[in-house]
Amino acid sequence: MVVKIRSNLFFLSGLVVLCSGFPWHGARAFPPPEEIPEEILRTEIIVEGRSPLDNKPLSAQDYAQLQQSLRESKFSPTLDEDVRHTIFLLQLLKMFRTVNPL
Repeated sequence: MVVKIRSNLFFLSGLVVLCSGFPWHGARAFPPPEEIPEEILRTEIIVEGRSPLDNKPLSAQDYAQLQQSLRESKFSPTLDEDVRHTIFLLQLLKMFRTVNPL
């Protein structure tokens, strides 16, 4: 009889500990009402931007022009012929190692 009472008390105390740690009602899971939902923030059109160079505010047109000028490189991407040949040989070696890993 004493063992049954102790096991019931143990079960009830475990149940109380588990229930006290979990929010069974959903009120704590919702964000505060003054916060703008992420779905609305994703659909907003950005009409202003900041320069990545000096962080000054830019209009949308100025920002697009700056991004375009940053994308266009002033230097041609040419490599020395020896470097290109070395890269080719390394790629060839990599291909052989995939076929024969020894």
